[in-house]
Amino acid sequence: MTSGLLPEEPSLGDLPPGTWSWLQGFTRWIGTWCYYVGHRLRVRHRERVPATGPIVVVANHSAMVDGPLLYGLLGRRSSFLVKQEMFRGPLGWILLRIGQLAVRRGEAGRAPLLTAVRLLRHGGVVVVFPEGTRGMGDVASAQHGAAWLARAGGARMLPVAIRGTRRPAGSNRRFRPIVDVLVGQPFAVPPGKGRSALTTATTEIRNRLAVLVTELDAIRRLGRPGAARPEGA
Repeated sequence: MTSGLLPEEPSLGDLPPGTWSWLQGFTRWIGTWCYYVGHRLRVRHRERVPATGPIVVVANHSAMVDGPLLYGLLGRRSSFLVKQEMFRGPLGWILLRIGQLAVRRGEAGRAPLLTAVRLLRHGGVVVVFPEGTRGMGDVASAQHGAAWLARAGGARMLPVAIRGTRRPAGSNRRFRPIVDVLVGQPFAVPPGKGRSALTTATTEIRNRLAVLVTELDAIRRLGRPGAARPEGA
């Protein structure tokens, strides 16, 4: 069965039904190279992204460009949990065709989460920007959703810190700003069942992401002109 000029791919396993894998690959390629043109992009420890196996990526969120940037840099097919409001008009059509999942903020919608679990069980990658990491990009809290997805999907967690995408309030448009990305070590959520174990896992995720953001902030401070360079940066 076809839609438009090209066939849909309803059984990709690691991507939602209706995704066009060629379009996801093409848009990821665009995302990767566009950011190197428009930004001075510095990515540290990209080799930590597992080449195979189910992964739940959790990243801090400072600006709208964080999602497309991470989408291109992961190097793997991935599905993001994206707010429902983005799925309107032509953009919404594209988001669906490249395998993104619509979620309503403040609502525990079962359909997108169950789809995400199925993708993970097929070895896929699901990306979550936890609630509370928008605005200033600080890691205030993480939703239980990321921990639940990792546990239900048998996936490891991968924290990623992003800095430099947010334009300071009152400043003019910046020419090729420095954007830093630091990939953390993948880890398994703590074992256990029930709400208490889920809360423990959520705290672990939040703490690891907070430590990673703090580490990246320190690297950026040391990388300023006149400052000592961090070893290995």
